[in-house]
Amino acid sequence: MRSELFGKYEAYVERHRDLLLGAERYIRENPELGFKEWKTSSFLEKEYEKLGYKLKKAGDIPGFTVDIDTGRPGPTLLIFGELDAVVCAEHPDSDPVTGAVHACGHNCQSAALLGVAAALKEDGALDGMSGRIRLCAVPAEELLDLGYREELRRKGVIRYMGGKVEFMHRGLLDGCDLAFMVHTTGGPSRRIFTKKYSNGCISKKVTFTGRAAHAGASPGKGINALYAANLGLGAVNALREKYTDGKYVRIHSIITNGGQMVNAIPSSVTLETQVRAASFDTIKSVGREVSRAYAAGAAAMGAKVTVSDRPGYYPVCNDEALLQFAEETALMCTEPELVKTSRETGGGCSDMGDIMSVMPAIHPYVSGAAGKGHGADYRIVDPGSAVLFSAEYQLVLAHRLLEGGAEAAVRIISESKPEFASKEDYFAAVDSVMTDTDAVEYTEDGAVLRF
Repeated sequence: MRSELFGKYEAYVERHRDLLLGAERYIRENPELGFKEWKTSSFLEKEYEKLGYKLKKAGDIPGFTVDIDTGRPGPTLLIFGELDAVVCAEHPDSDPVTGAVHACGHNCQSAALLGVAAALKEDGALDGMSGRIRLCAVPAEELLDLGYREELRRKGVIRYMGGKVEFMHRGLLDGCDLAFMVHTTGGPSRRIFTKKYSNGCISKKVTFTGRAAHAGASPGKGINALYAANLGLGAVNALREKYTDGKYVRIHSIITNGGQMVNAIPSSVTLETQVRAASFDTIKSVGREVSRAYAAGAAAMGAKVTVSDRPGYYPVCNDEALLQFAEETALMCTEPELVKTSRETGGGCSDMGDIMSVMPAIHPYVSGAAGKGHGADYRIVDPGSAVLFSAEYQLVLAHRLLEGGAEAAVRIISESKPEFASKEDYFAAVDSVMTDTDAVEYTEDGAVLRF
């Protein structure tokens, strides 16, 4: 049953309906991939500045933060909205050059966050709240286009592949005490759904190096890097029967370079692989086995293989107390049958897991989409739910956390036990998987010295 508090923020958001639905449409029509969202970020920056906000920009990557002070002491609540698109060239709305398309609903998240910002400028919007709210328009949640991101890393522009992790590394999230982000999902209008657990992941760039030769005249003089990669992929597939123990292991790969011309033995083949699982320890152990499988494929052909591991995202574990509080808040905003929390582990990943590892945080979903996420049939069918209602729910949740001297937020923070006591401890853990390894060594006569 909708509450009086919900009605207050519903009215505030409704005053900005055209702004928010226009923002959703603009971002959807201008999709950009991670760390390239300059047009999206610029558009939003101008809208926030029109509302009277002072922005703290990320600088040499897209995105920014905005701080809102209630004027009363208390904790800082962090609210995210993501900027990036995915690649699905067959989607009817995809960019014809890049294949980028908003087939995951981040356009709605960004528009909803703008709605939060606009509503909090209304007279009386901050009444009764204590502490601060930091709004964060963040790039690069989707873990893709890794060659480009690795080049940014090599140049020193970024250190981490995900936007929230990079923002945390840059200090843009310093001082924040708890966080949430509302994603877009399917289902009936005004549905609020949360998966308590979801996978984390690491990314691998795997480069097989062989020896080129004429494929017809002298194939025996070559070492076929593509065959080595195929053998390695086969070995990885053979590992899959081991992973049936409820640890939610997922391994998936693409070939980003498969050779230069059909009449030459391929001398260099490159793969991208992600290893997902429900715990960081499982991710690391499975990651080692996958590297060994690729090494075996290379060794079988006498090829070389380099495996570059990069930290992806930490497993998602929504804070239980904050999650329960968000469920109670959801019942103030929509009908009980539309509120659901799953305690099963989801197979996907999000860099909200990294945020959850250092502070109490949650990652609910609000309906408004239809079709398969990241697929060619994904679309926003109810922007009123995905944008307007999402903003309204976030405002009610923020208000309830920070009302009464921020009593609820203070309690949740005091009871929370995140995996890491500090971001420094977190970075030490994830940096341990950032390696570049020559996975096979040979003796002078070509025998395998070691994997």
